[in-house]
Amino acid sequence: MDLKPKKQKELNNEERMFLGAVEKGDVAGAKRALSEATERHINKSCKDSLGRSALVIAIENENGELVESLLAADVELEDALLYAIREEYVEAVEMILTHQLQKYGEDYLQTEFESNTFTLDITPIILAGHIDNYEIIKMLLDRGYRIPRPHDLTCHCDDCLKGSTDDVLGHSRARINAYRALASPSLIALSSKDPILTAFELSWELRNLSELENEFKTEYQELGKICQQFSVDLLDEIRGSKELEVILNHDSRSPDDDQNKENKKLNRLKLAIKYKQKRFVSHPNCQQLLASKWYEGLGNFRRKPAIKQLTIALTICFLFPVLSMIYMVAPHSKFGKLCRKPFIKFLLHAASYMSFLGLLIMVSQRIENPLFFLFPFDETKKKELRGKPATIVEMMILCYVLGLIWSEIKQIWMQGALEYIHDMWNILDFVTNSLYMATFTLRLLAFIEVYHERAANNPYAYEERKHWDAYDPNLIAEALFAGANIFSSLKLIYIFTINPHLGPLQISLGRMVADIVKFISVYFLVLFSFACGLNHLYWYYAALRAEECEAGVTHSCDIKYRSFANLFEILQSLYWAVYGLVDLEHAHLDEPHKLTELIGKLMFGSYSMIAIIILLNLLIAMMSNSYQLIYSQADEEWKFARSRLWISYFAEGATVPPPFNIFPSPKSFTNTVASVKNLLLAHTAEQKTAKWKNVRSTVSNINKREIRYQVVIRKLISRYIMNKQRPQKDEIVSQDDVNELKQDISTFRFELMQVLNSNGFETPVIHQAKTSSKKDRMWKNLSVATDTNPEQLLEEAGLIDE
Repeated sequence: MDLKPKKQKELNNEERMFLGAVEKGDVAGAKRALSEATERHINKSCKDSLGRSALVIAIENENGELVESLLAADVELEDALLYAIREEYVEAVEMILTHQLQKYGEDYLQTEFESNTFTLDITPIILAGHIDNYEIIKMLLDRGYRIPRPHDLTCHCDDCLKGSTDDVLGHSRARINAYRALASPSLIALSSKDPILTAFELSWELRNLSELENEFKTEYQELGKICQQFSVDLLDEIRGSKELEVILNHDSRSPDDDQNKENKKLNRLKLAIKYKQKRFVSHPNCQQLLASKWYEGLGNFRRKPAIKQLTIALTICFLFPVLSMIYMVAPHSKFGKLCRKPFIKFLLHAASYMSFLGLLIMVSQRIENPLFFLFPFDETKKKELRGKPATIVEMMILCYVLGLIWSEIKQIWMQGALEYIHDMWNILDFVTNSLYMATFTLRLLAFIEVYHERAANNPYAYEERKHWDAYDPNLIAEALFAGANIFSSLKLIYIFTINPHLGPLQISLGRMVADIVKFISVYFLVLFSFACGLNHLYWYYAALRAEECEAGVTHSCDIKYRSFANLFEILQSLYWAVYGLVDLEHAHLDEPHKLTELIGKLMFGSYSMIAIIILLNLLIAMMSNSYQLIYSQADEEWKFARSRLWISYFAEGATVPPPFNIFPSPKSFTNTVASVKNLLLAHTAEQKTAKWKNVRSTVSNINKREIRYQVVIRKLISRYIMNKQRPQKDEIVSQDDVNELKQDISTFRFELMQVLNSNGFETPVIHQAKTSSKKDRMWKNLSVATDTNPEQLLEEAGLIDE
């Protein structure tokens, strides 16, 4: 590749004067030079020392009359359009586009040129998107300019492979330039039928690119924030509840019927939550609509005193079994419809889960009867037997677990498996339910095994706990059940999201868990490294102490000699050393191998310094940073998390909480019969006719909704553009404004002198013009007489400098 700069062609005096007239704004002088260009040997497309042509200079000075004159003289355009767009000179852009159309016809979009200022990937529409100028973008879009969508980052097409091979940096910069233009709010508003959806999708795509292409992570994140802010700005322009509902309920994939209020399920808001548009979701307009739907059907509940609100909530919680059974029997009754309200549904599920936790506490306290306050606990039942049958409380817990599993299955069916696993709380529920099912399975296996042992008169069936095998199914089941209890109790943090004080704390804890996972990956690397070193150093001495212990040496049976016995024991010892439970005595040797002992103690001390002083303090700093980050935007984070919780209770179904949801209700029976009937009659003529009627009705509803949505979105775009074009009061005067003022004054000066000249007044311009014309004739005559360049003769004579 030739990296030498191209040599600039030297200008003659006439071209210098021509460019000087353009620079000063002398319209008359520039027009005269253009008209006499052939006679005066002036190249209309000549460039100054900075590589600027006359057209570019006129564009930079925003001299419209000169631009028009230069275009009329058919000067070379080259990258003048890009300069006009960069200067946001709308009039010049329009004139150049018109000239292009007249000169090149319909093929003006395919015209190519070289530019020293702009790279090859910078097209007019991309540059207009960078500066986000609404008028210029609209002008270019009307004339057919478009931005091709960048290929996927993992694309293996010929163009991507060639670009990434020949110029990796240029290929990446071209992708960023394209996305910077696509993220332009004005471009999205003008080119998209659904600008809010486009902003969501583009923001999500930029978020993924920032994770995949870490070299330009900051640039992609900034562009993603621009897209998020654009959707928020559109939301600011909403002026009423009707417009807000049209925007937030819009979804082209499902029918919409104004008479059926249940179809309005905030689909656009759910999409915003899916794409993690936190600013959009936490916007006051969205939150106001969400709150009104959350407390729907409760009258003025929000305006009641806190004591009354708490009393009503507790009453509903205590009555959750009664309300659940009423809904199962009569779902369309007054109380049945009340149970379907989001807030009531939340209270029913919360009360059900609290009851579940109460049963778990009873089991942990060895309470076998839920009515223990009526029937005192029998102390003689403390003796544990293998394979004992489940108690009443344990059977109730099994019913709850089956209800929870059924709820998760329905959630997977409604959301889809991919969306289900994206929520970490769902993963926690899956793990917890799996532990419970494993517990009940092991208890069942133990019961069957003991039953057979008793049938065979095996005395091991009646052994107490202290004589059980270490891996007895009962012991394993109890261990799994204990872990499941911990996860079930921690799930209670999820309900904290409702509270404005505990909600941000719960989000901070979630962020800290991510920090701990990152920390553990580094910590275990350090742990394993030191464990391998210590194992290589101490394996012989640990084996020797074990042999001595077997031989009856009491001193060698001390538990401290087992700390470095093997790799597994060393890993445990180093881990517990972080908490100060393993001291330096464990690295002591009975043999007089002082060097080995010294190296072992140095290893142990180095590990303690790295793990305790460095890594633990690093973890504290990471968690403190996450906490400060959440609390710096606590309101936004909390409202977004609360909205996710609220939305989960807006959907139809899952009204009855566990364990009542495992019992078939008349509603489920009716729905099953209707489904079977539709399946059997699917091929009949009447059913086909009804099906096509439903299809036509759905299409009609979609069209109506789409028209209604487009009307509202046009209003929002119009208001947004008007506010954006409105001049700001605190706008600062820039250097470009000063230069433009100077150019106007200079142009006015030359126009005034031209007027004076036309009226017979002697001006400095006239004198300069007469002197210049006389001098030109003299140089011309001298050139003809000597047949050489006059400037060269004078230079050789030493009369002028080189």
